[in-house]
Amino acid sequence: MGLEIIKPGLLTTLQDKGRYGHQKEGIITSGAMDTFASRVANMLAGNPEHEAVLEITLIGPTIRFTEDQLIALTGADLSAELNGEKLRLWRPYFVKSGSILSFGAPQSGCRAYMAVSGGFDIPQVMGSYATYLQAGIGGYQGRALQASDFIPCNSPTATGIALFSQATGTTDGHDYLAATWTPDPQFYPNYKPNPTLRAIKGPEFELFSDTSQEQIWVERFQVSSQSDRMGYRLQGVSLYLNEATELISTAVTFGTVQVPPEGKPIVLMADHQTTGGYPRILQVVSVDLPILAQVAPGQTIAFEEVSLEEAQQLYIRQEQNLTQLAHAIHLKHSK
Repeated sequence: MGLEIIKPGLLTTLQDKGRYGHQKEGIITSGAMDTFASRVANMLAGNPEHEAVLEITLIGPTIRFTEDQLIALTGADLSAELNGEKLRLWRPYFVKSGSILSFGAPQSGCRAYMAVSGGFDIPQVMGSYATYLQAGIGGYQGRALQASDFIPCNSPTATGIALFSQATGTTDGHDYLAATWTPDPQFYPNYKPNPTLRAIKGPEFELFSDTSQEQIWVERFQVSSQSDRMGYRLQGVSLYLNEATELISTAVTFGTVQVPPEGKPIVLMADHQTTGGYPRILQVVSVDLPILAQVAPGQTIAFEEVSLEEAQQLYIRQEQNLTQLAHAIHLKHSK
């Protein structure tokens, strides 16, 4: 049971929620860029949230299913089609053996996530399935998928089996059958092009000039084509310190906005380094990281200030919504 990769797409890797507990050894967290989408994909497929998913970037792969599968596709709209029929996002699908999943032109966002019920039969490395490309570990042989790869899958979960039984024996004239339930759109992040991201002041914010402190909140910045899973390089106004200052390397995280000496900000992403020596002007709040992850090169972002307390409340509300969603899925699938 598994997936045969016919075409790999631009960058398709196996990711999960990340590799935690090893940053002191210099091992980065990595994991899905849009953890909200990856978590919900697993929920819809009847999996625990930490199962591995396919992270599909901009130009999607072509995949053949060698056995019947229950899948869920979330995140960016990359014009997914199953046997030539358009797939809708944020819902589970029963897929028959031999079916072909393909992708077309990106319509919104830049990263889609696909979960299969039961997850992928791959080994964990340091407690995680996440692909760490620079070190060549995790995921499938530590690399992006290639043509002719075969990704083995585990047997479906009990929830997946329940959905299989609902779909089997029902026919609608297609080679697949969609489940009848999908989450309420209120649960989704507000994905949109050129977003404004909420952020709190970074530890070195006050070291910047008054002009730079003002500009970071009012200017828009374009995501450079040199951006990747490690960081988004931003083009726009240059930001400067009041005076040159030597800083000791300190901890950084996903969403930290650093400013190198040339003044062009860098937003650290999922494959960020464990420490950094550039001044940290902002920190994007956790709930807006999925929105940031869906910004494609060439689009712009802006920043809106919120307090730490507001950021914490936003995070609590998101986790409450996800808990409600998981509960609703469980109740629906158990009927």
